[in-house]
Amino acid sequence: MLLATIGLWALNLTMTRYILTHGFQPLAYATVRYGLAALVFLTLTIVVERSLAVVRSDVPVIVGAAAAVWLNQIGFVYALRHTEASVIGLVLGATPIFAALFGLALGTEHVSGRFWLGALASFAGVGLVAVGAGGRIGGDLGGILFGILTAATWAAYSVLIAPLMSRYSASRISALVLGLAWIGIALTGVRQTGSQDYGLGWHVWALLAAATLGPLVLTNMMWYRVLHRIGPARATLATNIQPFVAAVFALVLLSESMGAIQVAGGLCIAAGILVARRRTPAAALPPGE
Repeated sequence: MLLATIGLWALNLTMTRYILTHGFQPLAYATVRYGLAALVFLTLTIVVERSLAVVRSDVPVIVGAAAAVWLNQIGFVYALRHTEASVIGLVLGATPIFAALFGLALGTEHVSGRFWLGALASFAGVGLVAVGAGGRIGGDLGGILFGILTAATWAAYSVLIAPLMSRYSASRISALVLGLAWIGIALTGVRQTGSQDYGLGWHVWALLAAATLGPLVLTNMMWYRVLHRIGPARATLATNIQPFVAAVFALVLLSESMGAIQVAGGLCIAAGILVARRRTPAAALPPGE
């Protein structure tokens, strides 16, 4: 289940990049995809648990998590609209470092000098990936900035929902957070959604359905089963390979290219994560899923 989950998450970048370069506007795509996912989780939770109730003190945390997902999806779709999926896959490898930084700010993480060394290496790697993009703010480099937003906001979401996971099921958290996030996405993308040409062909719609039911719905269920069976420390350590699997998928399936500087940047990000790795109490889905 762990390997299948990582594979689907990695493949999602390639599928989304293809969809966004074959007619779907970024915010229209996010609106449709998250609307479908929210509907699935709402239906599943009501049928199985017959309740969406949470204690009042958890409401601000859920709203904050939804805001993080809203910003995450804006970053995710525009990152993949402007930059190749292989490059964004490498940038998203820095997500665990952002998660530790947010945990440090909230007082839920205690880091050592080893962590700061790893963080420095990872951010240097992101810098190398950006340099390898050629400095085109309107294109690759602009997409990398959106990729950094994607990594940072998903890290914030992961830290925010960690305490909730001991009190609520994954489907209930997903139903509430994705539902609220969808409202923000829909309002932000109302113009694109209204002007979108939906006659894009069956292959685009098939990929959208796959990107919704696979990386958003199915992996959510599998991921929390994995956490229960082998523990978050082992599971999250294995997810460190996801950025590189994503890059391989994009290079092979989309015939993308990657320069030596960007490869070096990806290796720096990976090295930084290995140096700074830590035990984590809980983990969420990875960026943009």
